[in-house]
Amino acid sequence: MEDVSKQNAGAVAGADEDDTPMLSAHALDALREFLSEQNRSLVSDNDGATDSEVKEVALVSEDWRLSQFWYDRETAEAVASEVHALYTSMDAPPSVACLACPTLYVYLKKMHHDMPVQLLEYDKRFEQYGSEFTFYDYNEPLELPSSMKYSFSIIIADPPYLSQECLEKVSKTVGFLKKSGESYLLLLTGAVQHDRAAQLLDLHPCGFRPQHSSKLGNEFRLYTNYDPGSRLGGWEQQ
Repeated sequence: MEDVSKQNAGAVAGADEDDTPMLSAHALDALREFLSEQNRSLVSDNDGATDSEVKEVALVSEDWRLSQFWYDRETAEAVASEVHALYTSMDAPPSVACLACPTLYVYLKKMHHDMPVQLLEYDKRFEQYGSEFTFYDYNEPLELPSSMKYSFSIIIADPPYLSQECLEKVSKTVGFLKKSGESYLLLLTGAVQHDRAAQLLDLHPCGFRPQHSSKLGNEFRLYTNYDPGSRLGGWEQQ
């Protein structure tokens, strides 16, 4: 997840400071306003929409350097609806964690704005969500606030890479977050992780096929630790 901009950090270290171009205060204000508009997570005309009327939300642009690929609207709404179904089925209001899946977080907050959801994410552009954002680097799977340990009954994870190493580390994070007793885990990842998802997390594939706005070539699947029955196409028969 290295930011390639760091590679060029020292390239201008010796440049003459007198040659550095300066923007006027007016130009800086205009630039800030433009960037703010570009990074807004929700389009304003979604306000007040009911669950069935939710329009497609606008996320910050995907950053290929972070292996970011946003879900398409149908996928985000389907998974958000499943999370809400789980949330309302539990006796006590559960805690929900979105692990490296900001698209889902945004749709959950738009469709079910009263639902408390924690977003664990590497991209600090999502710090705009305040206390519901926690910085997360899968390379440091247990570097999280101690208050989160064994605290979440619903966890949705989307590892940024399709490698064994990445899924193994994300699995450690899931073990750290997962509350004992009744808990639900949804994993969105490539079909190539089928066996690893079963071995590491005891998950089964559902009939539902996640899709991305960028139309990725890799086949993606949704795995769960529970049978959703008639939802999400149920568990796929082996």
